[in-house]
Amino acid sequence: MTRTLADDDPEDVHDWLRAVATGFLQSAVSEEELRARAGAIDPERTQGAYVDGRCVATFRTFAQRLTLPGGRDVPCCAVTQVTVTATHRRRGLMSAMMRRALAAAKERGEVCASLIAAEYPIYGRHGFGPATRATDFQVDLTRAGTDRAARAADTGPGTGRIDLVTPEELRAVGPAVHERFRALPTSAGAIDRSARWWLAHTGGLRWPGDERRDLFHAVYRDRDGTVQGVASYRHDQRWRNSVPAGTLGVDELTAVTAEAELALWRYLLSVDWTVTVSADRRAPDDVLPLLLPDPRAARIARHHDLLWLRPLDVPALLSARDYRTAGNLVLEVRDDAGLAGGRYALDATAQGARCEPTTLTADLTLSVADLGSLCLGGEAASRLLRLGRLDEHRPGAADHADLLLGTRRLPWCQDMF
Repeated sequence: MTRTLADDDPEDVHDWLRAVATGFLQSAVSEEELRARAGAIDPERTQGAYVDGRCVATFRTFAQRLTLPGGRDVPCCAVTQVTVTATHRRRGLMSAMMRRALAAAKERGEVCASLIAAEYPIYGRHGFGPATRATDFQVDLTRAGTDRAARAADTGPGTGRIDLVTPEELRAVGPAVHERFRALPTSAGAIDRSARWWLAHTGGLRWPGDERRDLFHAVYRDRDGTVQGVASYRHDQRWRNSVPAGTLGVDELTAVTAEAELALWRYLLSVDWTVTVSADRRAPDDVLPLLLPDPRAARIARHHDLLWLRPLDVPALLSARDYRTAGNLVLEVRDDAGLAGGRYALDATAQGARCEPTTLTADLTLSVADLGSLCLGGEAASRLLRLGRLDEHRPGAADHADLLLGTRRLPWCQDMF
């Protein structure tokens, strides 16, 4: 039996959280951790599958705002904490909860669903496609060719300044910087952050036994004193034969202006006792390597998919984003779940876009999952055509879709959820 959690029963939530830990092969959960984590859960959006009164599968969603190309955002249904205990796999439990959650999201008016896929093959059959990618960098400062003193000087008083701030100070200024970043035309793929996210990020949401290390926090202020960027990082302070051999791990770097972005990187590359800078989940077209005299010093440790999208309302999703050029495109979208399938005419102009159901002949036919990969500009229709994953009914339609849907910056999400 699958059901949502009881609205007024904390123990029901705690049992569900214990099942999450079991599903993710984690150790027992303390009472302090249960109380801390329970604050994030909306029982109406949280499902469990129960056998003989025991929770053996979990599924949760929460409201999210997703930035589209052009800077506008749309309501999105974020899917998280999906587990099935090993003893109850292959029984359709996750599929049943997914169907229920997606139908509820569409009823609420959320135009798409999102998730971070722990395993790649699972979610395509539910209509999700990888929409953003991220790059993990390892920078070897011993071969980067930069001068530490010169790097530090680049952030001096003449061009704004870097300030180290307390967790409380970051909570005061960071949310506004992130919201300004999300509204940039080039920030497709960015998602909103709750007050709870900022509390956890700055160490304000902990429990006994939590091994997360405290972070250092830096902000960049321009000449007028306005905060234009923030960064958080950790340092392992390792030494080898009395010589510093530390790694600085960049937890996040968000900047509203190019000046702030470059200044924060230069600061992070100049911190003492550091021979390696590790930066995970960065944009696939991040400027970091080109900041170095030897860009090869920024080794790509991993390049991977991150945010997956599942369209639920195709007209709303495609009407809300901007397009690089004017044009028309008719899409036939296949959706076995019956949530977003149909034929849609997209009319993109410099003044805005309109997408609506149509009876016109389709230019392209594709799955709803492949539309999820295309809708932010992170994938190319012409590449999917070469793979045989979409059908082209008008010669050149896939190339035309690339011109329409492509973006100046690749879509990027740096947040896990």
